Amino acid sequence: MGAAEQSKAGRFPLFVVAVIVLGAIALTLTLFKDLSSVLAPAFLAVNLVVTTYPAYRWLEKHRVPRILAALIIGVLLFSVLVLVTVSLVWAGTSMVASLTEYGPRFTEFYNQVIAWLTSVGFDEAALLNQLKSVSPSNVIGLVGNIVTQASSATSTMVVILICLAFLVFDLPSMAKRLAITDKLHPSFTSSLEGFAVGIRRYWLVTTLFGFIVAILDGIALVIVGVPLPLVWVVLSFITNYIPNVGFFIGLIPPALLALFEKGPVASLIVIVAYCVLNFVIQSVIQPKFTGDAVGVTPVASFISLLLWTAVFGALGALLALPLTLMVKSLLLDNDPKARWVGALISSDPDAADTSDCDDSGVDVAAE
Repeated sequence: MGAAEQSKAGRFPLFVVAVIVLGAIALTLTLFKDLSSVLAPAFLAVNLVVTTYPAYRWLEKHRVPRILAALIIGVLLFSVLVLVTVSLVWAGTSMVASLTEYGPRFTEFYNQVIAWLTSVGFDEAALLNQLKSVSPSNVIGLVGNIVTQASSATSTMVVILICLAFLVFDLPSMAKRLAITDKLHPSFTSSLEGFAVGIRRYWLVTTLFGFIVAILDGIALVIVGVPLPLVWVVLSFITNYIPNVGFFIGLIPPALLALFEKGPVASLIVIVAYCVLNFVIQSVIQPKFTGDAVGVTPVASFISLLLWTAVFGALGALLALPLTLMVKSLLLDNDPKARWVGALISSDPDAADTSDCDDSGVDVAAE
């Protein structure tokens, strides 16, 4: 038996390999889900430190002592977290109070929709069964759970702060650690640097343009006369971090409030204003200045949202793209035999690095 025949005989069937790989992925994700209360906050802390690391290096180059520079970064991150937490609690409380206040109007609108659909030929019993998930009582109860789940948010914040403390404490020695890693495993260090650059670009770009969109949304709401415009500005800014569907989550509450308070014309104006501002700024202007901050296709982005939300919950929705970027940079781009997967999900397939592979995808360097 020749070498080629022995090689073929020793290979597992493709179906078996696929089952093993999918099983390993499912087992890993199940483990991640069980540890989500720790892993998701810890990953967010890593993101924050990686994003602010250039600021630490800038302070260090300007002769600020390393310990003091790390302390400054730690205080900055702590202040940002406190500001975001206070804003979320205030916005959530205000939103629940507003929904409770407009509950009767929501019930009246809901009944009017059911009556209109029934008049055009739909079966009322079937409609009530299909729309029971969006009935006034269910919606009010769902939004009310935002406040009752504050305790879990508190535990999440504690984990984030603890992880931040340890990560900030390690900042003075980070450059030396990276230099040693680069000597021992340069390809992994290169992938790590690519992940860090992508993370910084994602958070900075998303934050900057999300802030701009939120402010413009707030101005539009003030012009229309929608109540609680600052609440919807905060909601628009936060949901901007959720890929694909975050825009719609931020749009629905102010559009409904405009409908109840001002009528259908005002609600339509809010919807058009949000759509135009979101499209022009995030789909036309933003890519011209920054390009694609993460580098994955819209389909991959949406699938990552579903996957990481199922694994890590609400925090997974906010971290969906950073988590996908980590997998892409550290696992797919770092392995020549797996770069074909990166090419499939990349928004720029021509940028996929295949220099270490031959035409069949085999790692040339390994041979």
